[in-house]
Amino acid sequence: MITPKIEKAFNEQLNAELYSAYLYYSMAAYFESINLTGFANWMMIQFQEEQFHASKIYRYINERGGRVLLTAIESPPTEWDSPLAAFEATLAHEQKVTGLINTLADMALEQKDHASMSFLQWFVSEQVEEENSVGTVLGHLKLIKESPQTLFMLD
Repeated sequence: MITPKIEKAFNEQLNAELYSAYLYYSMAAYFESINLTGFANWMMIQFQEEQFHASKIYRYINERGGRVLLTAIESPPTEWDSPLAAFEATLAHEQKVTGLINTLADMALEQKDHASMSFLQWFVSEQVEEENSVGTVLGHLKLIKESPQTLFMLD
């Protein structure tokens, strides 16, 4: 059985993952609107990954005898000053999500909820991958500076 405190925290994380999906869907639309279809595709893949993360948490809450409670999802931004700004926002968002996952893992440890600790290890590892992936693209964008030709090649 999942404790009420852990259940509430997992529901908050589930909704945070859904917001992440919504954010990346918005970013995909932004990149489509400026004809950077490669970046749009990259964001669509992130959108799908975040939906998968939300589904994992959804199933976990139910498997532990909890109740999934969905809340309103805040509207994401729809415009960025540049592709670089969009990827800077992406990295900042992933770092925020890493913090949320770490806080949840700390809570599970504090509550001696070994099942949740085990479940969350996948997310801890996933966040390392997510930050690295975004960081790589961001590094490339910083290298090319204001070169439109190189931006299209990177796209």
